[in-house]
Amino acid sequence: MKFMDIHDGFVGVTADQLADAHAADLAIEEDEGVHFEQAWLDPVSGKVFCLAEGPSKEAVQRVHERAGHPAGETYEVSISV
Repeated sequence: MKFMDIHDGFVGVTADQLADAHAADLAIEEDEGVHFEQAWLDPVSGKVFCLAEGPSKEAVQRVHERAGHPAGETYEVSISV
């Protein structure tokens, strides 16, 4: 299943800082059977959007929590065009 999650509070974050946060997820994602495919940042609004594949919404959330940046919202995105 694919999931998109949204983080708040990343105002002014740089591309390098986003890469570090993404790397923290990648380092532990296997523990939950999750793979984070990509992350996008809007440094003005402070929002980060992550696309992941995994067994459940809860597994995706656990990885982010353990990596130190819990997501405020997580959605299953089962339809694409």
